[in-house]
Amino acid sequence: GTSRQIPQTIIIGVRKGGTRALLEMLDVHPNIVVAATEVHFFDWDENYVKGIDWYRNLMPFSYGNQITIEKTPGYFTSPQAPERIHDMNSSIKLLLILRDPTERVISDYTQVYYNRVESHKPVQLFEDIVIKNGALNTKYKAIQRSLYDVHMEKWLKHFSLDQIHIVDGNTLIKDPLPELQKVERFLNLPSRIMSSNFYFNQTKGFYCIRSDGRERCLHESKGRPHPLVNNTVLEQLYSYFREHNAKFYRMVNHSFDWH
Repeated sequence: GTSRQIPQTIIIGVRKGGTRALLEMLDVHPNIVVAATEVHFFDWDENYVKGIDWYRNLMPFSYGNQITIEKTPGYFTSPQAPERIHDMNSSIKLLLILRDPTERVISDYTQVYYNRVESHKPVQLFEDIVIKNGALNTKYKAIQRSLYDVHMEKWLKHFSLDQIHIVDGNTLIKDPLPELQKVERFLNLPSRIMSSNFYFNQTKGFYCIRSDGRERCLHESKGRPHPLVNNTVLEQLYSYFREHNAKFYRMVNHSFDWH
């Protein structure tokens, strides 16, 4: 009695915002099934041309009472994704998980840094990438990805605000349950996720998941220590994002506890 369904909900981003944690935590819910990998259907042209049946075949099997969810963090910053998702299903519900934009930039750098170290490629100090000729390098992709107002504007051209639920990534990591209960309500699902589904792992420094008698933590690539960043550089980043954050808060009628 199962079949592969096109997602009724998509986690559209943001990269390094906590998308994997959100997906894994929602997977605890009996009415949710999740795609195992990032599909990149709506943001990569070479996948999009393969068509909707190719996309559906990458989804897990589900029962009629279950919601299928996929997550691809690249969707949020993709110029094409909003229109393409709207063309597929104009009434879809979208999940967007965000965190402090400066923290997100540093986390973005950290991921690339470790990937380069593991591939024996040369690495640069954070400050050497973020500052060019004494000024903030606003062309740095990691900074561009943190301009939430710029990207949100594109999504609001195709979707109403009540179709997009914003998850606070900073809160999700510190206290998962309230954020997940908000998602349950947004998706009109019965309340099934409980505090007993999570336990704090002292070694890793974040919450791990307990369900069906099994315990699992996010991959070791998650929660890596960030480099210590020069205070002057931090202040430059905070200052640069301040106006963008204020604009974003007005757009979504909600404020966040960001610098």
